Parts: sequence; C-alpha cells; structure tokens
Amino acid sequence: MEIVGNSFAVGALLAWPGVIILMFRFLSLERALIWSILGGYMLLPQITELNFPGIPPLNKTTIPNVTAFLVIVVMAGRLPGLLPRGLVGRGLLLLLALSPAMTALGNLDPVRFGFQTIGGMLVFDGSNLVRSELPGMRLYDVASELVRQAMILMPFFLARHYLRSEAALREILRALVIGGLIYAVPMLIEIRLSPQLHTWVYGFFQHDFSQAMRAGGFRPFVFMPHGLWVAFFAFMTAMAGVAMAMSAAPEKRVNQWVIALVLIGLIPLTKTLGVIAYAALLIPALLFLGARLHLLFGAAVSLVVLAYPLARGLGYVPTGWLVRLVEGFNPERASSLAFRFDNEFLILLHTEERPLLGWGSWGRFRPHDPMTGDSGVIVDGQWIITIGQFGWLGYIALFGLLVLPLMALWWQGRRTHAAPVPVTVSALVLIYAANMIDLLPNATLVPLTLLIGGALLAYSEEMRAETDRRTALATPRRRPSALLGASGAAAAPGRAAIDPAARGLKVRRRSML
Repeated sequence: MEIVGNSFAVGALLAWPGVIILMFRFLSLERALIWSILGGYMLLPQITELNFPGIPPLNKTTIPNVTAFLVIVVMAGRLPGLLPRGLVGRGLLLLLALSPAMTALGNLDPVRFGFQTIGGMLVFDGSNLVRSELPGMRLYDVASELVRQAMILMPFFLARHYLRSEAALREILRALVIGGLIYAVPMLIEIRLSPQLHTWVYGFFQHDFSQAMRAGGFRPFVFMPHGLWVAFFAFMTAMAGVAMAMSAAPEKRVNQWVIALVLIGLIPLTKTLGVIAYAALLIPALLFLGARLHLLFGAAVSLVVLAYPLARGLGYVPTGWLVRLVEGFNPERASSLAFRFDNEFLILLHTEERPLLGWGSWGRFRPHDPMTGDSGVIVDGQWIITIGQFGWLGYIALFGLLVLPLMALWWQGRRTHAAPVPVTVSALVLIYAANMIDLLPNATLVPLTLLIGGALLAYSEEMRAETDRRTALATPRRRPSALLGASGAAAAPGRAAIDPAARGLKVRRRSML
C-alpha cells in the first residue's frame, strides 16, 4: 500500500479519531459534531489516504465522518434517524441508493480501444495505444459505491438529526467565524511566501503549483484541495461573521463587526473572481434584504441548479456571452472559463450515449480517442462529474437531495402562520445557495457543505411542525349545537352525521417536503 505524504500525514489521519472522541467527551454534542467535520476539513492532509481491502479509502473526508457517526452511535446506544420526514426526501434517498446499482448493471461492458471498422472487417491497431481498455463495472463496484456515498453523506444525515434548532445553526456560524480567524494567519503567510504549509507539514504540495500563482502574486491553499476551496471558505466565514454581528447583543456588536470586517478583507486576497462576485452580491443581500427574500433566492438557485444540465445540453446557457463578460474583467479567467465550457460540452456529447445511467467509474465518463485510448478532457464541475458517471437519475438523486433544504425552507417560510426566520438561518441559506451555484463550475462539495445542508433540512422540518401548531391554535373552534353532529356539520334528516375518522379518512395530510 503506497501512501502519499510523510509519516506526520499518516499520523494526523490516525490521530484524528482520538481528537474526535475527546471533543465529544468535553464539548456539547452539537459543538463536537460541527468541529469533528470542520476541523478535519481545515487541518488534515490532502491526497493522503489509507487503503484497505473491501472498503473505500480512509482520508480527510471519510475518517471524520465515520468516526463522528460511530461515536454518536456508541453514545446514544442506537442509530440516529437517517430518513427525512417528507416523502420527497425519502424518495430521493431511495433513488440515490439505487442509482449506483442501475449504473453498474448498464455498464458491465468494457470500453476497448484500437479497433476500427474497415468495410465489413473489424481491424485492430495497437501501435499507438496509450491504454487498451477501460474495464466494465462489477457488482463489487455497486457495494463499494454505496458505502462510499454513505460515508460521504454522513454529515448531512447527522446534522439533520442533531442540529435541528436555531441555537445549533448559530453554532455552525460561530464555528465558521472561529475557523476563519484561525485560517487568517496561514492564509496571509501563504499569500506572502507562496503556498508552502502543506509541504512543510505533510511533505508534499497537494496540487499543481502553477495554479497557486495569480495576479502577480500567490493565492493560499493551506490544507485544502485548491485555492478555490480556500477562497470559498473565506466567503463562508465572512458571511458568518456578518450574520453574527447583525444578531449580536448591543454590548458585543462592535467587536463582532470588527471580526466581520477582518474576514471580509480576506476575500479579495484570495484572488478568485467568482468568490469575489459571490461576496459582492450576497453580503449586501444579507445586510439589506429580508429573510423571506433570502429563502426565495435559495429556491430560485435550486431550480437553476436542477435545470442547468438540460439547459446546457440544449444550448440555452449563453456560454459565449459569459466568456466575453468575464473577458472584460480578466482575460486569463475568460480563457479558463472557455476551456471549462469546451470540456463540459465534450462530456455532454459522450453522455448522450447513456443519458439515464451514465458511464460509471474507472474514468469511463470522459471521452477517449477510440484508437489510442488517450483522453485530454479535464473536468471541474461537480454537476458534470455526477451526470457523466451516473446519468440523469444519479444527478436528480444527488442534486435533488442537496437542494431539498432550500426548497423546503422556502415552502415553509411562505405559509400563513410561519414564524419569522432569524438572520442566523437565512445567512446559512445564502451560504448554502452560493455553494450550490459553485458546484456548477467547481467540485466544492465538501463535508462542511453537507453538514449545513442537513442542518437546514432539519430546521425546515421543525419549522413545519411549529407552523402546524400555530395554525391549529389560530383556527377558531365553533361549539357544536344540538342540531350538529360530531363533525360539526348539520345532520340530514333521518341520517346520522358521519365522522370522517369513522369512515377511515385521513384528516391530516402528510407534507411532501
């Protein structure tokens, strides 16, 4: 088993379960769960992983997720409730579980290279082969993919069960602010000296160093996959800082605003145009627009994300106009964006051959030269990776589950007797919605995103229960007269009034969200 990184990288992975156990021993369950996921994301090494037969790799994503899950199971003595309350959520979860099996069964055939048809003959030419074939999927891959998905999605389900209250969501914001302040110093060091911390601590640089150079200087990587991830993390912490300042007690408000301004100041230093645009749009929206508009924005983002692959395939996304727009600000970024669009188009053409189930794993979703087996296609967006591997069914399952919290909160927020949504919740809605948008150009689906999504879905479920209670209290109850039956309706002469419950009718309908 070849391991990337030095002994300290391996030691950090092996030691993190012990750190998580200590956090659950000395912190509240909510705080320990948040920091188990957030701390691992911030501090553990990239790429380094422990590979054992029969299970997915153990790395900075899976180790914190699985350890937190096991510790909570041991503490509670039972499995936490993993199923969403609404029918839509349960249906999406079932589809997410079935999708890998259906994809595997549709991709049992290997993809072979070097063959061409001349006339009626099949001719093989192996002189220029880079690879001979991509293997077909096996039933083992089904089980492996299911386990991998379960390990990755654990923060979503744990948060949905344990981070249900406004106080728990405030803890997420507080942790983001603290995490942003912790990361501020290493970010400034790498902006000044170039990204070196991962090399100094873990013995290797986690990406292509040329991508660290930007605008005549450097952008920080610290211990995250790429500078894009660090930039988006800076945006998340700045939004959290503003939300905490807006909701702070009067005697703490000045200090909170100072912290928020410090975190906002880190965003332009990351030299990432997309994240700067998110901040320029959403920080003013958080400050000056109401929570209901925040929820509406989240719902609109959900629809855009779900419809994007179809719109992209039909040519309704103005890619040329977007490239020209970015070119007015930064020609280098415009070239990078055009490169992404071109590669996405090639994968979309390839996916048209297997649109429902996709091509599966082993890199089969990338188009390859049929004679050489070579592929120069590079993908960045989570959406194109998902739809290429698992087709439309897999995309709807995963992204439907991801945007469900935004849709559910908007649906509950529009109800007549819904309680006002506090800024601590609506701020996380904006942060999460921005991350959904960012999944189109980038693969920034990280454990912290899933933790926030699960917490927002839980809050929507609690919001529905509270609104039902308020509605019941606000509904006037008329005292039945002697001429009225048990149901409150006048009984027809010669007929007894019929109670709906007596006929087996369901009076209360279950919410779909």
